[in-house]
Amino acid sequence: MTTSITLPLPDGSLETLALNPTGPWRKPTELLRSRKVYAAAHVTPKVLGNNTPGAPADIDWDSTLAFRRELWSWGVGIADAMDTAQRGMGLDWAATQELISRSAAEAANIATPERTVRDLLACGAGTDQLDPATVEAGEAGLAAVLAAYREQIAAVEASGAKVIIMASRALAKVAAGPEDYLALYGTLLSEVKEPVVLHWLGTMFDPALAGYWGSDDVAAATATFQQLIATHAAKVDGVKVSLLDAGHEVALRASLPAGVRLYTGDDFNYPELIDGDGENYSDALLGIFAAIAPAASAALQEYDAGRPAEARAILDSTRDLGLHIFEAPTYYYKTGVAFLAWLNGFQPGFQMIGGLHSGRDINHLVKLFRLANTAGLLLQPELAASRMAGFLNAAGIPSRISSLEEVSA
Repeated sequence: MTTSITLPLPDGSLETLALNPTGPWRKPTELLRSRKVYAAAHVTPKVLGNNTPGAPADIDWDSTLAFRRELWSWGVGIADAMDTAQRGMGLDWAATQELISRSAAEAANIATPERTVRDLLACGAGTDQLDPATVEAGEAGLAAVLAAYREQIAAVEASGAKVIIMASRALAKVAAGPEDYLALYGTLLSEVKEPVVLHWLGTMFDPALAGYWGSDDVAAATATFQQLIATHAAKVDGVKVSLLDAGHEVALRASLPAGVRLYTGDDFNYPELIDGDGENYSDALLGIFAAIAPAASAALQEYDAGRPAEARAILDSTRDLGLHIFEAPTYYYKTGVAFLAWLNGFQPGFQMIGGLHSGRDINHLVKLFRLANTAGLLLQPELAASRMAGFLNAAGIPSRISSLEEVSA
């Protein structure tokens, strides 16, 4: 018997969608080796917490950490305390520190000689304890940014996780040009204990980062970025580039010093970037991997088994879902990640800190449901259908679940 659900179309009419079975996903029985990947994970708020805009983050730690254990079970690492976790969009620094320490403690419980905490967990260090509006220009502002970075890097290092140096809104405001970026990042890289990941986040993810690396011109900004990496290659594990420009990533990837990874942050073009061009490939640090972890794991298992065509086909099968979740305005992609997690039973309610669950409209979320169904990523189809129907009914849209036998009768 096939289950179906009544869903609305954008014009208000209704149609019946048959639920597909979950894809043939299997959790790995050994370490994934062909690519180094991290899934950027979101956080779940308390259902009865104050999740209104501007309120301090009130996190459901049980659900949040259980989701991280689920991701690890698929063989992928976790990038935590990143923009997917709503840094700068609801997750304050106090909650971020607790998230880092709790996630690191969970990672330590499953670390092995082959897979250390740094392999399991990488955490973002930024400057969001500073209000960019109050940071002064000039040397005083740069000193404040440096101190904020040092505080957050120290918190990540103390946890045992890998450090991801995130882009800073405050630095984007106070830096006078490329020299300020090179000097400040150079100081940080000279001080870190272990190699870090450098994160370049584009304006489609955060408009406040316009002109990062000292220029609005991507080529000029890239030259500064490359200069920084070349000077401090021994302290750079890799770079994560989130510009949604595959051509730019391929060129940058080919230019990196030996031993420096390119962790793709391109949630549109990840299938071909991870697959590679015959000479180079990208590793991954992706928000979409938190939504498609079973399929991503299956693809990586195929790469490990020497079946790249099968691996690429699996990644391609998730592309439409990724394009939709990350459509403009891209910075609201977290809403889709959380909605799919809720549909799949990984959080008790569809809520987000800061009220961000209102970041996408019903038509967007209905299409997300359809695309996840097509990709075989509704992990418990009946549960997902039940939750979707309840969500639609609460919104005033009639929806019912039935068997195809009932529909045809």
